Amino acid sequence: MPKIFMVVNEDRFFLSHRKPIAISAKQAGFDVVIVAKDTGQRKIVENMGFGFIDLPIEPTGMNPIKETRTLIFLCNIYKKEKPDIVHHVGLKNILWGGLAAKITKIKGVVNAVSGLGGLFNGNRLSFTTKMILWIIGEANNRKGVRVIFQNNDDINICKKESAVKQEQIRYTKGSGIDLNEYHYIPELKSDRIQIIFTGRMVKEKGVEDLISAAEILKKEYSNQVRFILCGRLVPNKTGISKDYLEQHCDGNYICWLGERNDIKSLLEQSHIMAFPSYYREGVPKSLIEASAIGRPIVTCESVGCKDVVDDWKNGFLVPPQNPQKLALALKRLIENKNLRCQMGKEARKKAEKDFSISNVIQTHLNIYFELVKIDI
Repeated sequence: MPKIFMVVNEDRFFLSHRKPIAISAKQAGFDVVIVAKDTGQRKIVENMGFGFIDLPIEPTGMNPIKETRTLIFLCNIYKKEKPDIVHHVGLKNILWGGLAAKITKIKGVVNAVSGLGGLFNGNRLSFTTKMILWIIGEANNRKGVRVIFQNNDDINICKKESAVKQEQIRYTKGSGIDLNEYHYIPELKSDRIQIIFTGRMVKEKGVEDLISAAEILKKEYSNQVRFILCGRLVPNKTGISKDYLEQHCDGNYICWLGERNDIKSLLEQSHIMAFPSYYREGVPKSLIEASAIGRPIVTCESVGCKDVVDDWKNGFLVPPQNPQKLALALKRLIENKNLRCQMGKEARKKAEKDFSISNVIQTHLNIYFELVKIDI
Protein backbone atom coordinates (compact mmCIF):
# COMPACT_ATOMS: atom_id res chain seq x y z
CA MET A 1 0.00 0.00 0.00
CA PRO A 2 1.65 3.30 -1.09
CA LYS A 3 2.13 5.75 1.75
CA ILE A 4 1.36 9.48 1.56
CA PHE A 5 2.54 12.02 4.13
CA MET A 6 0.30 15.08 3.97
CA VAL A 7 2.21 17.93 5.65
CA VAL A 8 0.16 20.93 6.81
CA ASN A 9 0.79 23.63 9.42
CA GLU A 10 -1.94 22.64 11.85
CA ASP A 11 -4.44 19.85 12.40
CA ARG A 12 -7.38 22.26 12.22
CA PHE A 13 -6.28 23.47 8.77
CA PHE A 14 -6.21 19.86 7.61
CA LEU A 15 -9.76 19.34 8.87
CA SER A 16 -11.07 22.52 7.24
CA HIS A 17 -9.19 22.41 3.93
CA ARG A 18 -7.73 18.98 3.07
CA LYS A 19 -9.85 16.32 4.78
CA PRO A 20 -11.89 15.28 1.68
CA ILE A 21 -8.72 14.78 -0.36
CA ALA A 22 -7.17 12.58 2.34
CA ILE A 23 -10.37 10.54 2.70
CA SER A 24 -10.54 9.94 -1.05
CA ALA A 25 -6.86 8.96 -1.17
CA LYS A 26 -7.44 6.46 1.66
CA GLN A 27 -10.44 5.02 -0.18
CA ALA A 28 -8.30 4.74 -3.31
CA GLY A 29 -5.83 2.49 -1.49
CA PHE A 30 -3.24 4.87 -0.05
CA ASP A 31 -1.97 4.79 3.52
CA VAL A 32 -2.38 8.44 4.54
CA VAL A 33 -0.48 10.00 7.43
CA ILE A 34 -1.11 13.59 8.51
CA VAL A 35 1.98 15.53 9.62
CA ALA A 36 0.82 18.67 11.43
CA LYS A 37 1.06 20.71 14.58
CA ASP A 38 -1.32 19.30 17.16
CA THR A 39 -3.60 22.14 18.32
CA GLY A 40 -6.01 19.78 20.07
CA GLN A 41 -7.63 18.11 17.04
CA ARG A 42 -5.29 15.14 16.75
CA LYS A 43 -7.79 12.60 18.11
CA ILE A 44 -10.38 13.70 15.56
CA VAL A 45 -7.88 13.06 12.77
CA GLU A 46 -6.80 9.69 14.17
CA ASN A 47 -10.42 8.58 14.68
CA MET A 48 -10.92 9.05 10.94
CA GLY A 49 -8.35 6.32 10.34
CA PHE A 50 -5.31 8.45 9.54
CA GLY A 51 -1.89 8.22 11.08
CA PHE A 52 -0.72 11.40 12.78
CA ILE A 53 2.75 12.85 13.40
CA ASP A 54 3.06 16.01 15.51
CA LEU A 55 5.02 18.59 13.53
CA PRO A 56 7.25 21.09 15.34
CA ILE A 57 6.54 24.22 13.33
CA GLU A 58 5.85 27.89 13.89
CA PRO A 59 3.16 28.78 11.30
CA THR A 60 4.37 32.41 11.25
CA GLY A 61 7.78 33.99 11.63
CA MET A 62 11.24 32.89 10.50
CA ASN A 63 13.26 32.18 13.63
CA PRO A 64 16.43 30.43 12.33
CA ILE A 65 16.65 27.97 15.23
CA LYS A 66 12.98 26.96 15.01
CA GLU A 67 13.08 26.73 11.21
CA THR A 68 16.17 24.51 11.32
CA ARG A 69 14.43 22.28 13.86
CA THR A 70 11.50 21.85 11.46
CA LEU A 71 13.81 20.97 8.56
CA ILE A 72 15.77 18.42 10.62
CA PHE A 73 12.56 16.87 11.93
CA LEU A 74 11.18 16.40 8.41
CA CYS A 75 14.48 14.95 7.19
CA ASN A 76 14.45 12.43 10.04
CA ILE A 77 10.88 11.22 9.56
CA TYR A 78 11.22 11.04 5.77
CA LYS A 79 14.39 8.99 6.14
CA LYS A 80 12.84 6.72 8.76
CA GLU A 81 9.34 6.22 7.31
CA LYS A 82 10.21 6.39 3.58
CA PRO A 83 6.82 7.59 2.32
CA ASP A 84 6.15 7.11 -1.39
CA ILE A 85 4.69 10.61 -1.69
CA VAL A 86 5.02 13.71 0.47
CA HIS A 87 2.32 16.32 -0.05
CA HIS A 88 3.31 19.73 1.33
CA VAL A 89 0.58 22.35 1.82
CA GLY A 90 1.57 25.99 2.29
CA LEU A 91 4.73 27.94 1.58
CA LYS A 92 6.69 27.08 4.73
CA ASN A 93 6.04 23.35 4.36
CA ILE A 94 6.96 23.54 0.68
CA LEU A 95 10.21 25.27 1.61
CA TRP A 96 11.43 22.91 4.34
CA GLY A 97 9.55 19.82 3.21
CA GLY A 98 10.81 20.19 -0.33
CA LEU A 99 14.40 20.43 0.89
CA ALA A 100 13.93 17.45 3.21
CA ALA A 101 12.42 15.41 0.39
CA LYS A 102 15.38 16.17 -1.89
CA ILE A 103 17.94 15.40 0.82
CA THR A 104 16.26 12.07 1.67
CA LYS A 105 15.51 11.23 -1.99
CA ILE A 106 11.74 10.91 -1.69
CA LYS A 107 10.53 9.96 -5.16
CA GLY A 108 7.10 11.65 -5.21
CA VAL A 109 6.58 15.26 -4.10
CA VAL A 110 3.40 17.33 -4.28
CA ASN A 111 3.69 21.00 -3.35
CA ALA A 112 0.35 22.77 -2.93
CA VAL A 113 0.65 26.56 -3.07
CA SER A 114 -2.35 27.79 -1.08
CA GLY A 115 -1.44 31.46 -1.47
CA LEU A 116 1.96 33.11 -1.23
CA GLY A 117 1.10 35.25 1.80
CA GLY A 118 2.34 38.53 3.18
CA LEU A 119 5.94 38.14 2.00
CA PHE A 120 4.72 38.61 -1.55
CA ASN A 121 2.61 41.73 -1.01
CA GLY A 122 3.94 44.83 -2.70
CA ASN A 123 5.21 45.63 -6.16
CA ARG A 124 8.76 44.32 -5.74
CA LEU A 125 10.02 41.09 -4.21
CA SER A 126 12.40 41.48 -1.29
CA PHE A 127 15.78 39.76 -1.10
CA THR A 128 14.33 37.32 1.47
CA THR A 129 11.42 36.47 -0.79
CA LYS A 130 13.69 35.89 -3.78
CA MET A 131 15.90 33.64 -1.66
CA ILE A 132 12.87 31.57 -0.58
CA LEU A 133 11.83 31.12 -4.20
CA TRP A 134 15.39 30.20 -5.17
CA ILE A 135 15.55 27.50 -2.49
CA ILE A 136 12.15 26.15 -3.55
CA GLY A 137 13.33 26.12 -7.16
CA GLU A 138 16.44 24.15 -6.23
CA ALA A 139 14.34 21.63 -4.29
CA ASN A 140 11.87 21.34 -7.19
CA ASN A 141 14.62 20.84 -9.78
CA ARG A 142 14.25 17.07 -10.16
CA LYS A 143 11.86 14.39 -11.38
CA GLY A 144 8.77 13.40 -9.46
CA VAL A 145 7.70 16.90 -8.37
CA ARG A 146 4.25 18.34 -9.03
CA VAL A 147 3.21 21.83 -7.92
CA ILE A 148 -0.47 22.71 -7.48
CA PHE A 149 -1.48 26.35 -7.82
CA GLN A 150 -4.81 28.04 -7.14
CA ASN A 151 -4.41 31.18 -9.24
CA ASN A 152 -2.46 32.37 -12.27
CA ASP A 153 -0.78 35.26 -10.43
CA ASP A 154 1.13 32.81 -8.22
CA ILE A 155 2.04 30.69 -11.24
CA ASN A 156 3.49 33.71 -13.03
CA ILE A 157 5.65 34.77 -10.06
CA CYS A 158 7.03 31.27 -9.51
CA LYS A 159 7.77 30.77 -13.21
CA LYS A 160 9.45 34.17 -13.47
CA GLU A 161 11.70 33.35 -10.49
CA SER A 162 12.44 29.83 -11.83
CA ALA A 163 10.83 28.19 -8.79
CA VAL A 164 8.81 25.81 -10.96
CA LYS A 165 8.92 24.32 -14.45
CA GLN A 166 5.93 24.40 -16.75
CA GLU A 167 5.63 20.61 -16.89
CA GLN A 168 5.41 20.44 -13.08
CA ILE A 169 2.42 22.78 -12.83
CA ARG A 170 -1.06 21.55 -11.96
CA TYR A 171 -4.08 23.73 -11.18
CA THR A 172 -7.15 23.72 -8.96
CA LYS A 173 -9.30 26.77 -8.38
CA GLY A 174 -9.18 26.77 -4.60
CA SER A 175 -9.56 23.90 -2.15
CA GLY A 176 -13.05 23.04 -3.35
CA ILE A 177 -16.41 22.76 -1.65
CA ASP A 178 -18.92 19.93 -1.22
CA LEU A 179 -21.85 21.32 -3.19
CA ASN A 180 -24.21 18.77 -1.66
CA GLU A 181 -23.34 19.89 1.86
CA TYR A 182 -23.16 23.60 1.03
CA HIS A 183 -26.29 23.91 -1.06
CA TYR A 184 -28.08 27.03 -2.25
CA ILE A 185 -30.21 28.75 0.39
CA PRO A 186 -32.28 31.80 -0.62
CA GLU A 187 -31.76 34.65 1.82
CA LEU A 188 -33.84 34.23 4.96
CA LYS A 189 -36.19 36.81 6.41
CA SER A 190 -34.59 38.73 9.23
CA ASP A 191 -35.13 41.92 11.21
CA ARG A 192 -31.68 43.03 10.03
CA ILE A 193 -29.51 42.51 6.99
CA GLN A 194 -26.53 40.50 8.16
CA ILE A 195 -23.12 41.16 6.61
CA ILE A 196 -20.66 38.42 7.50
CA PHE A 197 -16.87 38.12 7.48
CA THR A 198 -15.13 34.80 8.18
CA GLY A 199 -11.36 34.57 8.50
CA ARG A 200 -8.44 35.08 10.84
CA MET A 201 -8.34 38.38 12.71
CA VAL A 202 -5.35 39.90 10.91
CA LYS A 203 -4.93 43.29 9.28
CA GLU A 204 -4.24 41.93 5.78
CA LYS A 205 -7.63 40.21 5.76
CA GLY A 206 -9.15 43.69 5.81
CA VAL A 207 -10.83 43.44 9.20
CA GLU A 208 -10.00 47.03 10.15
CA ASP A 209 -11.20 48.26 6.76
CA LEU A 210 -14.50 46.44 7.22
CA ILE A 211 -14.97 47.94 10.67
CA SER A 212 -14.22 51.39 9.23
CA ALA A 213 -16.77 50.83 6.45
CA ALA A 214 -19.33 49.74 9.05
CA GLU A 215 -18.71 52.94 10.98
CA ILE A 216 -19.24 54.99 7.80
CA LEU A 217 -22.63 53.30 7.34
CA LYS A 218 -23.65 53.32 10.99
CA LYS A 219 -25.57 56.60 11.08
CA GLU A 220 -27.82 55.49 8.24
CA TYR A 221 -28.16 51.77 8.97
CA SER A 222 -27.50 51.13 12.67
CA ASN A 223 -30.99 49.65 13.16
CA GLN A 224 -31.18 47.85 9.81
CA VAL A 225 -27.82 46.09 9.48
CA ARG A 226 -25.61 43.88 11.61
CA PHE A 227 -21.94 43.13 10.87
CA ILE A 228 -20.82 39.66 11.98
CA LEU A 229 -17.08 38.97 12.32
CA CYS A 230 -16.08 35.32 12.78
CA GLY A 231 -12.48 34.32 13.31
CA ARG A 232 -9.74 33.59 15.78
CA LEU A 233 -7.05 35.89 17.09
CA VAL A 234 -3.56 35.39 15.67
CA PRO A 235 -0.49 36.08 17.85
CA ASN A 236 1.75 37.77 15.30
CA LYS A 237 2.71 41.33 14.34
CA THR A 238 -0.20 41.73 11.93
CA GLY A 239 -2.76 40.18 14.26
CA ILE A 240 -5.59 42.37 15.52
CA SER A 241 -5.76 42.57 19.30
CA LYS A 242 -8.66 41.50 21.43
CA ASP A 243 -8.72 45.00 22.93
CA TYR A 244 -9.18 46.56 19.48
CA LEU A 245 -12.06 44.22 18.65
CA GLU A 246 -13.77 44.75 21.98
CA GLN A 247 -13.40 48.51 21.59
CA HIS A 248 -14.98 48.59 18.11
CA CYS A 249 -17.51 45.78 18.38
CA ASP A 250 -20.56 46.72 20.44
CA GLY A 251 -22.22 43.29 20.22
CA ASN A 252 -25.22 44.76 18.42
CA TYR A 253 -24.29 46.63 15.25
CA ILE A 254 -20.81 45.09 14.96
CA CYS A 255 -20.37 41.66 16.57
CA TRP A 256 -17.16 39.68 16.91
CA LEU A 257 -18.03 36.03 17.56
CA GLY A 258 -14.49 34.66 17.80
CA GLU A 259 -13.64 31.27 16.28
CA ARG A 260 -16.76 29.29 15.37
CA ASN A 261 -17.47 25.80 14.10
CA ASP A 262 -20.92 26.63 12.72
CA ILE A 263 -19.86 28.81 9.79
CA LYS A 264 -22.23 27.08 7.38
CA SER A 265 -25.23 27.93 9.55
CA LEU A 266 -24.05 31.51 9.99
CA LEU A 267 -23.65 31.89 6.22
CA GLU A 268 -27.17 30.59 5.68
CA GLN A 269 -28.49 33.26 8.05
CA SER A 270 -26.47 36.01 6.37
CA HIS A 271 -27.33 38.24 3.42
CA ILE A 272 -23.93 39.51 2.23
CA MET A 273 -20.33 38.27 2.48
CA ALA A 274 -17.75 41.03 3.01
CA PHE A 275 -14.11 39.98 2.70
CA PRO A 276 -11.87 42.99 1.94
CA SER A 277 -8.60 41.04 2.07
CA TYR A 278 -5.40 42.35 0.54
CA TYR A 279 -3.43 39.33 1.77
CA ARG A 280 -1.99 37.28 -1.09
CA GLU A 281 -4.59 34.53 -0.99
CA GLY A 282 -4.76 31.30 -2.95
CA VAL A 283 -8.52 31.27 -3.43
CA PRO A 284 -10.15 32.02 -0.06
CA LYS A 285 -12.25 29.20 1.37
CA SER A 286 -14.49 31.84 2.97
CA LEU A 287 -15.54 33.13 -0.45
CA ILE A 288 -16.03 29.65 -1.91
CA GLU A 289 -18.34 28.72 0.97
CA ALA A 290 -20.33 31.94 0.59
CA SER A 291 -20.65 31.35 -3.16
CA ALA A 292 -21.96 27.83 -2.65
CA ILE A 293 -24.60 29.03 -0.17
CA GLY A 294 -25.60 31.72 -2.69
CA ARG A 295 -24.49 34.97 -1.11
CA PRO A 296 -23.34 38.08 -2.98
CA ILE A 297 -19.75 38.96 -2.17
CA VAL A 298 -17.91 42.22 -1.69
CA THR A 299 -14.18 41.66 -1.83
CA CYS A 300 -10.99 43.28 -3.12
CA GLU A 301 -9.30 43.39 -6.48
CA SER A 302 -6.50 41.33 -4.96
CA VAL A 303 -4.81 38.04 -5.81
CA GLY A 304 -7.08 35.08 -5.14
CA CYS A 305 -10.13 37.11 -4.13
CA LYS A 306 -10.74 38.40 -7.66
CA ASP A 307 -10.87 34.78 -8.89
CA VAL A 308 -14.17 34.28 -7.06
CA VAL A 309 -16.06 37.45 -8.02
CA ASP A 310 -17.08 38.65 -11.47
CA ASP A 311 -17.62 42.35 -10.80
CA TRP A 312 -21.29 43.41 -10.88
CA LYS A 313 -22.38 39.82 -11.59
CA ASN A 314 -22.04 37.82 -8.37
CA GLY A 315 -20.70 40.65 -6.24
CA PHE A 316 -18.46 43.70 -6.25
CA LEU A 317 -14.69 44.15 -6.44
CA VAL A 318 -13.34 47.18 -4.59
CA PRO A 319 -9.82 48.61 -4.27
CA PRO A 320 -7.81 47.22 -1.33
CA GLN A 321 -7.62 49.28 1.86
CA ASN A 322 -10.42 51.62 0.78
CA PRO A 323 -13.21 51.67 3.40
CA GLN A 324 -15.14 54.36 1.49
CA LYS A 325 -15.46 52.26 -1.68
CA LEU A 326 -16.18 49.20 0.45
CA ALA A 327 -19.00 51.04 2.23
CA LEU A 328 -20.45 52.19 -1.10
CA ALA A 329 -20.53 48.64 -2.50
CA LEU A 330 -22.15 47.33 0.68
CA LYS A 331 -24.71 50.15 0.52
CA ARG A 332 -25.76 49.07 -2.98
CA LEU A 333 -26.53 45.58 -1.71
CA ILE A 334 -28.16 46.76 1.52
CA GLU A 335 -30.57 48.94 -0.48
CA ASN A 336 -31.49 46.43 -3.16
CA LYS A 337 -32.87 43.03 -2.21
CA ASN A 338 -33.45 42.04 -5.84
CA LEU A 339 -29.79 42.72 -6.61
CA ARG A 340 -28.70 40.64 -3.60
CA CYS A 341 -30.86 37.72 -4.69
CA GLN A 342 -29.77 37.87 -8.32
CA MET A 343 -26.10 38.07 -7.40
CA GLY A 344 -26.59 35.23 -4.92
CA LYS A 345 -27.94 32.99 -7.68
CA GLU A 346 -24.98 33.89 -9.88
CA ALA A 347 -22.63 33.12 -6.98
CA ARG A 348 -24.08 29.62 -6.74
CA LYS A 349 -23.65 29.12 -10.49
CA LYS A 350 -20.02 30.20 -10.14
CA ALA A 351 -19.49 27.68 -7.33
CA GLU A 352 -21.02 24.87 -9.39
CA LYS A 353 -18.85 25.75 -12.38
CA ASP A 354 -15.51 26.35 -10.67
CA PHE A 355 -15.34 25.14 -7.08
CA SER A 356 -16.70 21.59 -6.81
CA ILE A 357 -14.64 19.47 -4.41
CA SER A 358 -15.01 16.48 -6.75
CA ASN A 359 -12.85 18.23 -9.36
CA VAL A 360 -10.19 19.07 -6.76
CA ILE A 361 -10.15 15.49 -5.45
CA GLN A 362 -9.79 14.03 -8.93
CA THR A 363 -6.88 16.32 -9.74
CA HIS A 364 -5.07 15.19 -6.58
CA LEU A 365 -5.77 11.49 -7.19
CA ASN A 366 -4.48 11.81 -10.75
CA ILE A 367 -1.23 13.28 -9.39
CA TYR A 368 -0.88 10.63 -6.69
CA PHE A 369 -1.39 7.77 -9.14
CA GLU A 370 0.95 9.41 -11.64
CA LEU A 371 3.72 9.66 -9.05
CA VAL A 372 3.45 6.03 -7.93
CA LYS A 373 2.93 4.83 -11.49
CA ILE A 374 -0.41 3.13 -10.86
CA ASP A 375 -2.85 2.95 -13.75
CA ILE A 376 -6.17 4.65 -13.06
